[in-house]
Amino acid sequence: MAHLSKRMKALAGQVDREKEYTIPEAIGILQSVKATKFDETVEIAMNLGVDPRHADQMVRGVVSLPHGTGKTMRVAVFAKGPKADEALAAGADKVGAEDLAEEFANGNIDFDRIIATPDMMAVVGKLGRVLGPKGLMPNPKLGTVTMDVKKAVTDAKAGQVQYRVEKAGIVHAGIGKLSFDAGQIEANVQAFIAAIIKAKPAGAKGNYLKKVAITSSMGPGLKISVASFS
Repeated sequence: MAHLSKRMKALAGQVDREKEYTIPEAIGILQSVKATKFDETVEIAMNLGVDPRHADQMVRGVVSLPHGTGKTMRVAVFAKGPKADEALAAGADKVGAEDLAEEFANGNIDFDRIIATPDMMAVVGKLGRVLGPKGLMPNPKLGTVTMDVKKAVTDAKAGQVQYRVEKAGIVHAGIGKLSFDAGQIEANVQAFIAAIIKAKPAGAKGNYLKKVAITSSMGPGLKISVASFS
């Protein structure tokens, strides 16, 4: 039997893991039981009634959270000429072309988002085996292959979140920090849930939203009542 720390035992006495909470109730509990010194990330996980092995049941996209994620996003851009200047002016942390591709090929990838102009995809495409497993490959469906690099960089820096359903039908993301005002966290949660609902694929049949839960980096997982927002 796993040994529970004093902190986890204390949490167990304050949380009913079988109860379904409203979003404000769950946020209030996470903020009240916080006992760590660092600013924990608030995370959401949703169990969807889809089978992502089928193309018409894939759930993938981006959502701009009203209050950002609280995380400093490092953004790299593949672009040349005026578009490279545009990306730098928008706040990109690094801009390049073949030189940046060579750096990435050598494993030097310290970025959270990678953006590319369409004309650079011949260069970026060769990095599929490096960027793909990290979820960093630029994709036009996610707005990361675009001529509007200014907007793409600005959105990324402002806390835009990418999401993609996993094999078991789970989609999860960090949607803020525990130090945020409770109202800010709730607004971010609502925005993320709304985006997932809007992204319901045509092939999804039956119950689409099965389970929803939120937690913090070191906090308990709390079930959210699906009936409260569906």
